Amino acid sequence: MATREIRVMGDECLTKVCRPVTEITPRIEQLIEDMLETMYEANGVGLAAPQVGVLRRVVVIDIGDGPIVMINPEIIEESGSQTGDEGCLSLPGKAGQVTRPNYVKARFTDVDGELYEIEGEELLARAICHELDHLDGHMYVEKVEGEIHDMQYAEPEEEVEE
Repeated sequence: MATREIRVMGDECLTKVCRPVTEITPRIEQLIEDMLETMYEANGVGLAAPQVGVLRRVVVIDIGDGPIVMINPEIIEESGSQTGDEGCLSLPGKAGQVTRPNYVKARFTDVDGELYEIEGEELLARAICHELDHLDGHMYVEKVEGEIHDMQYAEPEEEVEE
């Protein structure tokens, strides 16, 4: 496994539509491993293949419940809405208010070639929508309501020595 360079806004790769994965080869498996390591290293909750310079329809997501690997994902159902701050590893340190569906159902192939459906609400729904947008050459900044602002991070708690 290896971390890969995350492409930042302005990189042409982030504006292109990705090609479907037709076969799960060792190169695709390596890409997935590298994407997971890269996402975790950057403290992200999702990463799409074009963000590491690969124009394939592959996404990894982990909102804290373990990794989800989605190959050739598509949203097949959505409902409700939520508006909240959204950031992106390809625009580090920035965020903006974005409205997304509050519920989505997506269909995808996993690394073993099995077809799956996943349902997500709130953060998972937001992450799925955000990452699938990347596969079609879109970034969240196209949907921001208002201004993009510096991301606010919670202050780490100081440890008290006894």
